[in-house]
Parts: sequence; structure tokens; C-alpha cells
Amino acid sequence: MNYDPIKKDLGIVFNQNTFLRKVFYALLDLLLLRSWHVHRELKTWMKKKPSALILDAGSGFGQYSFYMAKRSKQYTIDALDVKEDQIADCNQFFKKCDLGNATFSFGDLTQSIAQNKYDLVMCVDVMEHILEDVTVFKNFNEAMKPGAMLLISTPSDQGGSDVHEETGESFIGEHVRDGYPVAEMADKLKQAGFNKMEILYSYGNPGKIAWRLSMKYPMLMLNASKIFFVLIPFYYILTYPFSYLLNWWDTYSTHKTGTGLIVKAWKD
Repeated sequence: MNYDPIKKDLGIVFNQNTFLRKVFYALLDLLLLRSWHVHRELKTWMKKKPSALILDAGSGFGQYSFYMAKRSKQYTIDALDVKEDQIADCNQFFKKCDLGNATFSFGDLTQSIAQNKYDLVMCVDVMEHILEDVTVFKNFNEAMKPGAMLLISTPSDQGGSDVHEETGESFIGEHVRDGYPVAEMADKLKQAGFNKMEILYSYGNPGKIAWRLSMKYPMLMLNASKIFFVLIPFYYILTYPFSYLLNWWDTYSTHKTGTGLIVKAWKD
């Protein structure tokens, strides 16, 4: 199944005004388990960094740039993406929100980005879409200041992209890989110049159930017919209390395995 057409439809609905866009971000923060994990890591990082230059590498709808930009005017965010329509939408929305500390522009992560510039690089739901991953990791390392942190969220090889239920093929058609083994991720980061890293599993048993309830089944419905855009709020009223508890459980637990990875790496 391809997510991009559904993402485009959601963008049309929620880009109608500033209020709806903020509602959209709030829904993403509640529903997406990776947002829970990423926010947890960002909160820990922010305690040590009251001001910083941040790269949002593959910014998408811009929800993580929004999360950081509204936390402090002392955070300056450069957000890069390859989709011109999303870049324009985000710049317009952030201007309306008076968040001039975040700027969106076109950027190919396989090309050199900057030199020793950023205190933090966040890359969420991106690396599974890029074939030349070691090149991207090298570009991140090059763009980071010494001591800066790279934060990645991506599927693991333990059933990431729901391949175990799709006869070996990714549930998400835009992915170029089903997920990373921990050892492969560590090796590729070392090739890129990172020597200090921490790689944790996310989407353990509670997270896998939550993902099906809050993401997989609704996406299948929306992919089947647009009529489910009308019915989906009622679905979430019934199911989200369970998803919320499962998301919390997954975020604040340690997992021996999981279908996602939370990766932190630091530049020497």
C-alpha cells in the first residue's frame, strides 16, 4: 500500500487554515508511536541545550520542526525536504504562526548539506526511503558540530513495515528497505564516522498492537474508499483509549526486540 496519496488527501483537508493544521499536528503527536519516542528523546536533549541550531532532515509535514520551534525561540531549525508543495505549505503555515525560527527549503540528503553547523540532526521516518544511506549518514556527520547528536527513527528488520504479514513485502510501498538490523545500522554509522551511539528497539509488543489500531487499519480503510474520512473519527473514539495506553507502555518500556529503532549517535 502507498501512503503518499493518503498523505496528499490529508494535507488538502488540514491545510485549509491554521487551526486545522495545528489540530493535524496534535493528532500526529497522539497517534504516531514514533512521535512519542522521538519527543521523549528530544525532551531529554533539550534539558542540556537551551539554544541550538537544528537540522530537520526530511521534514515532511513539519510536525517535528513545529514541536521544536514552539519550545524556544532560541532553537533555529533548518528543515529540508524534496517535496516542493510541502515546503511551501510549511513556510506559509510557520509564518502565520509567527515561528520565524524555522525555515523550510529543498534539500537532497544524498548531497553535502553543511560543515560543522548543527547541534542536533533529527531524521524521522526517512532512512527507510533512501537507498544511499551511508552517504546520507556521512553528510549528517559532516554537517554536525563536534559533540552534536543525530536522532533517527526508522523500522527495524524485526517485522518493520509489517513485512511478516505481507508475504515478505513491505506494507508501505514507498520503502526501499523493510528495516535495519541493529548490527547493520551500527556498522553503517561507523562507516560514516560515528563512534559513539545508542540503538534501542521501539514498537515492542504493546507498540505493535497500537500501530495496528491507530495506523494500519485506518490507512487500509482510507486506501479502500474516501468515505472512511467521514467515519474515521468514530473509529478513533472507540479505539484510541486503548492505543494511548499501549503507546505510553511502549515508550516507557525497554524492549528486547521491536519493529522500530530509535538511534542516537554523537559526533566526536
